[in-house]
Amino acid sequence: MTTLSQIIRAETAARGVLPFARFMELALYCPEFGYYETQKDNVGRGGDFITSVSTGALFGQLLAFQFAGWLEELHSSPATRHPPLRLIEAGAHDGKLAADILAWLQANRPALFERLEYCILEPSVRRQEWQRETLKQFAPCVRWFSDFDNSKLHGILFGNELLDAFPVHRHGWDAKNKKWFEWGVAFEKDRFIWARVPENLQPSTFNPQPSGLESVLPDGYTIETSPTAESWWLEAAGILARGKLVAIDYGFTGDEQFSPSRTNGTLRAYFRHHVSDDLLANVGEQDLTAHVNFSAIQKAGEEAGLKTKLFSSQTKFLTQILEKTLADKTFGAWTPARTRQFQTLTHPEHLGRAFRVLVQSR
Repeated sequence: MTTLSQIIRAETAARGVLPFARFMELALYCPEFGYYETQKDNVGRGGDFITSVSTGALFGQLLAFQFAGWLEELHSSPATRHPPLRLIEAGAHDGKLAADILAWLQANRPALFERLEYCILEPSVRRQEWQRETLKQFAPCVRWFSDFDNSKLHGILFGNELLDAFPVHRHGWDAKNKKWFEWGVAFEKDRFIWARVPENLQPSTFNPQPSGLESVLPDGYTIETSPTAESWWLEAAGILARGKLVAIDYGFTGDEQFSPSRTNGTLRAYFRHHVSDDLLANVGEQDLTAHVNFSAIQKAGEEAGLKTKLFSSQTKFLTQILEKTLADKTFGAWTPARTRQFQTLTHPEHLGRAFRVLVQSR
């Protein structure tokens, strides 16, 4: 029986050294064997990691409240009065966030709910099946797409913890020769090992040139880039006719990418709530994720003509929504359970420290 490890070994044998981005792509998304194809219950206390969604329904309710405001504002514009309003979620995993958002809209914004088309952008047939099961009560108003279509979007396209799962390239600093090289993966003595990608196969466009840092970066200093995530955001911006493009993820700005405390990059593996630096182990059984370079993502959107409306911490973003809900009786009472969830979502010792929110519009 073919295994994921055998598939990757075959590619390394054919190519010698496999760029890490390809290794990560296969480890996470290989049909039948990839981590996100086989691990449905990998989120939450019983899985490998927690997310804002797994803390409870409040995260989705707060997003639904904000999205409703944006969509109603968009609907009031003469330019968008006739096209159908769409709320598109990219990378919905098992559909739990979509269910929380739709349930709140149905209960509290019924008129908007009736005319809203909720779309899920999901290339995986298996994950679509998981989502259909979770969202079966909302079946009439949910549509699935495997990729961007040619139609223009009037509405909101958002991704929660989406961009961090795009494959990344790992770049190391050669202090002796004062230049960057790319890390790849080879197979030796029955295990995957790190190896340098031959210079003639490395991308010629990569040259971060950290101003004033070349002389102090230690040998082997590592950073990640994700051209695939940037290309995806650029394509998403291209279909937005009017509305918002939203990313909620953990990451940093380009200026924050270089830190003396982060010599080995941000790429990490997650397995049963344990963080590991052993990125090449447990292939297909552990999550691989890296911090998003929001400066690169923001630049991609602005090059496509979008305007950046917000770039802030998740704490600030959710607190601003909270303040609006306090003046709106439809949101409901702030129960102790809601308060505990909000603290988990915003406290710097939990999910509030690393998560950022980028909102761009056209």
